[in-house]
Amino acid sequence: MGVRAVIFDIDGTLLDSVDLHARAWVEAFAHFGVTTAEADVRRQIGKGGDQLMPVFLPEERVAREGETIEAYRSDLFKREYLSQVRPFPGVRALFERIRADGRRLALASSGKRSEVEHYQEILGIADLVDVTTSADDADRSKPHPDIFAAVIEKLRPLGPREMIAVGDTPYDAEAAAKVRLATIGLLCGGFPEADLSAVGCTAIYRDPQDLLDGYASSPLAR
Repeated sequence: MGVRAVIFDIDGTLLDSVDLHARAWVEAFAHFGVTTAEADVRRQIGKGGDQLMPVFLPEERVAREGETIEAYRSDLFKREYLSQVRPFPGVRALFERIRADGRRLALASSGKRSEVEHYQEILGIADLVDVTTSADDADRSKPHPDIFAAVIEKLRPLGPREMIAVGDTPYDAEAAAKVRLATIGLLCGGFPEADLSAVGCTAIYRDPQDLLDGYASSPLAR
């Protein structure tokens, strides 16, 4: 059964934003009196706030202040860092190639819906995307499968075997596997190739341009 839909993560996969998100989290934690190392936070980017905060905060504090901390971080990111976000090379051309082959395109992000909408404008792909999901479509963020489950539902009547995910973190691949989606890994988000291989990525490329350059022999062309 061939690939009929391709599901992309956004941060670290299509956008060079991982370092910026990590800095925003470090600053937000510091504002609430919590000291964190940027390298430690960076390794958690790819999860939503609901899964990231418990790594650095006690469970009871997340329950008590989690929403306040997340709101502060979100506002800080929009105010200080969003203007610095840039697309990785080759994103629109890759999306155009996928659409030219008659395949559907979806976005599956742990970000807020407003962020996902804005990112499509930054990437210049809003006219090419068929389906989007965000944190608003899921109770739990990656590595839980909720967001991918929501995408699959929106792409019906296609089934998971007719779809493939593209992401930059082990959390993407872990979440996708839980709903029987294969995953292509990209290295541009900063995770080591060994980490992506360990969670079962079917193929690994440097970035969207590298995937486009190798498109004919990639899982996307099957």
